[in-house]
Amino acid sequence: MLLVFDIGNTQTVIGVFLGASLLADWRLATDRQKTVDEYGILLKSLFKDSNLEISQIKAGVISSVVPTVTGLFEGVAVKYFSVNPLVVGPGIKTGLAFKYENPREVGADRVVNAVAAIKLYKPPLIVVDFGTATTFCAIAPNGEYQGGAIAPGLSISSEALFYRTAKLPKIEIEKPKSIIGRNTTHAMQAGLFYGYLGLVEGIISRMKGEMGCDPQVVATGDFADLIGDNTKLIDVIEPHLTLHGLRFINELNS
Repeated sequence: MLLVFDIGNTQTVIGVFLGASLLADWRLATDRQKTVDEYGILLKSLFKDSNLEISQIKAGVISSVVPTVTGLFEGVAVKYFSVNPLVVGPGIKTGLAFKYENPREVGADRVVNAVAAIKLYKPPLIVVDFGTATTFCAIAPNGEYQGGAIAPGLSISSEALFYRTAKLPKIEIEKPKSIIGRNTTHAMQAGLFYGYLGLVEGIISRMKGEMGCDPQVVATGDFADLIGDNTKLIDVIEPHLTLHGLRFINELNS
């Protein structure tokens, strides 16, 4: 079995694969204060609840955009699963060709998503990942990674309204019944949801125009369903895109 870690700024997604089958996946808060033992004990409990045997883990892969936490999960893999995990970064085989000024600047999450999208779907592609930041990646018809765009995520936008204003409340992010809010909460939801929907559609449309083709748009991440269900510009929602990308990278480097 393969153990994969997708370490994001807000959440860490962990998955267990047997071949191409995802047996289990969990979302944990990315906590820089936790220790190797705290995460290790938590994972042991999750494995037990899912009737999985830790001893069956034979390899591990880590994708991380939080350098201070990367070593923490490397320690978890070594101490609790007896595997030396592969860490996505320079020198790792990805199969990607880059049209990027400095390929080393491309975040591990964007690389892994691109690898998965190319394997699962046919280029040209636009990959949208709704995380702490929302990333847009353009992949040419020949599979070349062209670049993309990075925008503040929906949660960041919502938190900014709450923390940077004196009277606006903290709200749930959801689609309101109307774009014309009849109270403060609904007005904020309208601005966040429809404003963000416009941002996503605007970037995708402009990116398609610049690419000069009609790419398939694949979405993943926390708000992929919320936004994807309300626009015709997103073709596929793949909730486990990053985890599958880590599986493919493990295969390439085995």
